Amino acid sequence: MIKMNVGIIGGSDGLGKTLIYYFRDDFNVYITGRDHKKGNAVANELNVNYIESNAGLANISDIVVISVPIQYTNDVIREVAPFMKEGSLMVDVTSVKEGPSRTMAEVLPDTIEYIPTHPIFGPRTTRLDNQVIVLTADKKGKWYDKVYRYLASKNMRIIETTAEKHDFMMSIVQVLTHFSFISTASAIEKLKVDISETEDYESPIYNLMIDLIARIVSQNPYLTYNIQSMNPNGPKIRNTFAEAVHELRDAINNHDEEGFIEIAVNATKNMGDIKNALGRSDKAIGALNYEYSILFDSIGSEVGLKHIYSGKVHVGILESVDGKTAVLRNGNKTQKLRIANIRILLPDELYQWKIDNLNTKTESISCVFAKNVHVETIENTVLNIENIIDIKLIDAYNGPQIDENSISLTFEVTAMTKEDIEKVKKLFTGFGGVIR
Repeated sequence: MIKMNVGIIGGSDGLGKTLIYYFRDDFNVYITGRDHKKGNAVANELNVNYIESNAGLANISDIVVISVPIQYTNDVIREVAPFMKEGSLMVDVTSVKEGPSRTMAEVLPDTIEYIPTHPIFGPRTTRLDNQVIVLTADKKGKWYDKVYRYLASKNMRIIETTAEKHDFMMSIVQVLTHFSFISTASAIEKLKVDISETEDYESPIYNLMIDLIARIVSQNPYLTYNIQSMNPNGPKIRNTFAEAVHELRDAINNHDEEGFIEIAVNATKNMGDIKNALGRSDKAIGALNYEYSILFDSIGSEVGLKHIYSGKVHVGILESVDGKTAVLRNGNKTQKLRIANIRILLPDELYQWKIDNLNTKTESISCVFAKNVHVETIENTVLNIENIIDIKLIDAYNGPQIDENSISLTFEVTAMTKEDIEKVKKLFTGFGGVIR
């Protein structure tokens, strides 16, 4: 089957670059970028194609994905519209939808379909499973069902709505939350508080909240600003938030207990299913505490720690764990790894990693056993030894050199190290065998 061409304008950075990982197995991927040197490097690294011209990319693509900063989206739509193939599809992935929708409707001919979209996840997302994507198509042409089925095949949560409804909902999900989080971080900075000093006093909820705030404020500030400034509902949202802050401040400063309680109760009632919220936050806190407990209990043992972003696995003896750092020793080398950026491999995962990455040892062991020895019992017992990968019987002999009541069995044993194979030999002698 001939693969379609998918062109990503802005594929050398951010979400555009992340989309390459999802598309490259299913499509021929072409990308453009503002920095040609960087774009070529990304294309070579990810084994896709780099084109210097947006118009050239549009001309060869069956699907054009526009993934550029919000403030440039409408300009890029106008730039490439005249060069798109008849019967092709234009998609954008910006977080504001009314503007791009109007521009696409204005400049694209009827022979080119467009689906304004918003993937509600960021460049750090490693899987599409259960991630939300919003589709705000004005009309559904021949491409729409294909796109919907493709996204559904990736187990994504698909929301179909209008551009106007999307932008209002994102004014709550993004504009309000980002504005309030950045305001909180700014207040902490103005108070000259050293966040690290608060850690001795922090509760699990405070710790989780600070992590969420840090995640938001660490995002590209230009992107965050454009999300704030370009959402048409932004002014109303920010003004309402400021009014709520002033109202709450005044109730407390004026010792208006009843006013404060009324505000708090009304706000709580509007939060929806509180039990579910408590359950989800309890899960998040429990997961953090459980992982730390597993690490703490593993001190002195061999562990595998996988970096959740790079995917690199570090294996060694866990020497110590504190609130933020795990210290791993491998021979004479020690490493300090941030606990927030790693997860501990399950025993089966660590075992498989060793098989895939270490130079395993294979040796044939001949041993004389009693003639009635049970071979399957020997094999099953050997496989229970740590770091033994495989054992199989390759020869059985009871010729002149072997006592008539005995049999010589030769097993091929594969293990992680030479020392592990020596353990098998000791086991054989423990079964009453004599190594030949």
